[in-house]
Amino acid sequence: MAILSLQNIKIAFGGPELIDGVTLNVEAGERVCLVGRNGAGKSTLVKIIGGEILPDVGEVIYSQGLRIATLPQEVPHDLSGPVFDVVSEGLGKIAGLISEYHLLSHRLSSDHHEGALSQLERLQHEIESEGGWNLEQRVETVLSMLKLDADVSVAELSGGQKRRVLLARALVNEPDLLLLDEPTNHLDIESIGWLEKLLSAYKGAILFITHDRKFLQSLATRIIELDRGKITDWPGDYTTYLKRKQALIDAEATHNALFDKRLAQEESWVRQGIKARRTRNEGRVSALKEMRKERGMRRELSGSAKMNLNEAERSGKLVLEAKGIGCTFDGRKLIDNFSTVIMRGDKIGIIGPNGSGKTTLLNILLGNMVQHEGSVRRGTKLEVAYFDQHRAELNDEKSVMENVADGEHVTVNNRKRHVIGYLQDFLFPPDRARMSVKVLSGGERNRLLLAKLFTRPSNVIVMDEPTNDLDIDTLELLEEMLMEYKGTVLLVSHDREFLNNIVTSTIVCEGGGRIGEYVGGYDDWLRQRLPEAVNQKVKVPVQKKPRQKKEVPRKLTFKEKREIEALPGMIESMEAEHDGLYKKLADPEFYKGDGSSVAEAKSKIGKLEKDIAEAYERWALLERILKM
Repeated sequence: MAILSLQNIKIAFGGPELIDGVTLNVEAGERVCLVGRNGAGKSTLVKIIGGEILPDVGEVIYSQGLRIATLPQEVPHDLSGPVFDVVSEGLGKIAGLISEYHLLSHRLSSDHHEGALSQLERLQHEIESEGGWNLEQRVETVLSMLKLDADVSVAELSGGQKRRVLLARALVNEPDLLLLDEPTNHLDIESIGWLEKLLSAYKGAILFITHDRKFLQSLATRIIELDRGKITDWPGDYTTYLKRKQALIDAEATHNALFDKRLAQEESWVRQGIKARRTRNEGRVSALKEMRKERGMRRELSGSAKMNLNEAERSGKLVLEAKGIGCTFDGRKLIDNFSTVIMRGDKIGIIGPNGSGKTTLLNILLGNMVQHEGSVRRGTKLEVAYFDQHRAELNDEKSVMENVADGEHVTVNNRKRHVIGYLQDFLFPPDRARMSVKVLSGGERNRLLLAKLFTRPSNVIVMDEPTNDLDIDTLELLEEMLMEYKGTVLLVSHDREFLNNIVTSTIVCEGGGRIGEYVGGYDDWLRQRLPEAVNQKVKVPVQKKPRQKKEVPRKLTFKEKREIEALPGMIESMEAEHDGLYKKLADPEFYKGDGSSVAEAKSKIGKLEKDIAEAYERWALLERILKM
């Protein structure tokens, strides 16, 4: 049953329609991921669903009594007050009474006076009349679940902790629909894993935007894509979406090429002159006008960013050698007796909880922090390019192009280029390149920082949280570029897929000053460590495998022999039907027909995929029995 329905939603902000005739249903209990390029309108669509923005055209239909809560992409600048009060705001009008009662009861625990007692009694009566006591308990339960201190001021919290507070505020009213815009931003790996489990068990519907591919893959039951104002629905997981999306892009390119060829032929015909204006050809002239109109309305697929690193002369073989590094901050040991050697070409990931010392370790290794224990020896010919997670290198008062170049040109790999052309490689059109940095979105700021970074010759790249706010296409391009980079990479990231695809070894800040080194990426670290070994720094014992029961040999029955003979043909038939349905879905013309045909085809594909997997599994089992 649909709890939310969008009907022909349109909205524009002075240019082409950002959202152009979107129709969408969200069912109870679904976990829907909204994907699309930076600037495609994803956050705008979420705000329309949440009632923050009214569409220019169309209607949003909610089921009766639907409760919606939103986690915004950015932490509001005016977020203030005790954590309990901010979370209570999610309860609506009774929130003020509960917050006042909570504050007054805390005061009375240390200072009793008659006026305060009478005020407490009044509040108690009002809360009772509103049926609010179970709501206060709900606030305390959510705070406990998210490990938040009720009485701490929100202003004192880190960015990741503030995100937790906003999530608690969204969850406290137990909404039927939870809207999450980049929920993993500024969360550490541990918190992202915790959030995955929490949302996987959530009973309500979730519509979320994310660039974290592992988070998307583990959580989404359905993917919807906003591209050039239109929504395309992709049931299934992220891997399936990528295959089907590519098939649709290929089909669209073929369709457009054929259309353009036919249009060119008709334009050539009409230029022949008087023959085209004869009565018997009026229909052809009219058709040509329609073709011109259709071509003029076409919105081309957005281009991809083109990133090239400005590589310097190779560094020496040794890049860094650290011995006995130690650092204490506010009486807490952040780094305790850590030693490592980094060689040219190493690609090293640095992970750990927020506040565990990752950025401090980077600053010590790079020589930006001199007050520490131990020593650091740096190699020769080092040219370091540093990506700062706080984007401090960007000047908000200057334009985009002024942040990248002092004049009108930049030099990349010994090639002089105009800064406007260079910025277009990073998806900044000329009008956007002349705008002030302060009007840019988070994703655009990160792209600008990359553009600025890559003008500098380097043989060592240091990146502190580069993936925040980048869309998946740009993220994958950055990933590919870093994999091909011949220099050394030091990468602080909470993006598990990004780490898996790039790094060759991992440094882990494990708490209490302990730092461990592991071969491979994030998944490799998970396989190599045990909780006891991480927490206690003990030697991991070799675990003996339980003795396996020997399989008793048996022969195939007559029925099973017939089955194993029939399975290859049956699988081949199902796969042919599966491929035929894919081709239908890849044809843009198919979507112009009855919408139920599209839904039926997608449903059939899902069933076929399940049946094919089961058939292969059955075939493998029968093959094993045959070989006994």
